[in-house]
Amino acid sequence: MHFGYSERCLEHDTGERHPENPDRLRAIRRGLAKRHGVEYAEPDPATREEVVAVHDATYVDELEAFVADGGGSWDPDTVVSEGTWDAALTSAGLAQWAARSALDGADGRNTPFALGRPPGHHAVPDDAMGFCFFNNAAVAAQTALDKGEADRVAIFDWDVHHGNGTQDVFYERGDVLYASIHEDGLYPDTGEVEETGRDEGENTTVNLPLAAGAGNADYCHAIDAVVAPALERFDPDLVIVSAGFDAHRHDPISRMRVSSEGYALMTDQIRSVTDDVGAATAYVLEGGYGLDTLAEGVSMVHETFDGRTPVSDDEDPDEKTKTLVGELQDLLDL
Repeated sequence: MHFGYSERCLEHDTGERHPENPDRLRAIRRGLAKRHGVEYAEPDPATREEVVAVHDATYVDELEAFVADGGGSWDPDTVVSEGTWDAALTSAGLAQWAARSALDGADGRNTPFALGRPPGHHAVPDDAMGFCFFNNAAVAAQTALDKGEADRVAIFDWDVHHGNGTQDVFYERGDVLYASIHEDGLYPDTGEVEETGRDEGENTTVNLPLAAGAGNADYCHAIDAVVAPALERFDPDLVIVSAGFDAHRHDPISRMRVSSEGYALMTDQIRSVTDDVGAATAYVLEGGYGLDTLAEGVSMVHETFDGRTPVSDDEDPDEKTKTLVGELQDLLDL
């Protein structure tokens, strides 16, 4: 893969004990240093105007002023430092780079992956929350649409937390499909199966809130039975994967059971469906808070695109997952 990275993202200082800290990116880089064929790009940050295409201008002004005043706790979970403004714009710019590179034809071993922080998928149009300030994947999608580089964009989110911000941005839109597999009842306690979009966005929101303890077989079944047919019907020009790695069985803040190999399996599934529909594919980093498992997950995505064949464990999905999948198939008429 071709990775986007910038040292500016390390300047967002949340403190040593905060789970979303600069060591996340350092761990990923160390893990990738052991792998073959790793290349990095350092694109420009997003502009304020590109961020305001997704976020309310008043909120953006308030965040900029808060940073200029030295920062502090925006909310109990979301910490602002003097470096947060530049890091947040850089993280959004990395996501834009990934989307643009994919649409320009980067694929296969050159598939782009934006390694930015702070993450983005909890950032709603008028507020920061859940460690997130600007919604990186949403900014990238909106930029591609505004520049006429794509007519339809899909965002698939496999982070263990529901991307409430991404859903909110596009919930009434017909040009962006948002699909999420997440742990039911976990922060921010959104993303119910019945939430399928409104007005022009009807049936362009796909939520699969899996029960705690779901593992590889559950995630793969959800992709095969719901996410893949939803993508095929939507027929996007670009698929952005909001790639969090906190559903890993050893992540410290979730109860899911995805293995490192599970991320390779999901990568292979998404690659297959995007190949079938002829969509460009870009990856954007979201969560993942166990340093070793985060690094291993990113490396698994890279190795899958580098030619390694994932190994299935041949387990069956849980009955709860099968029931949820059937319900969503009926709701979306898949």
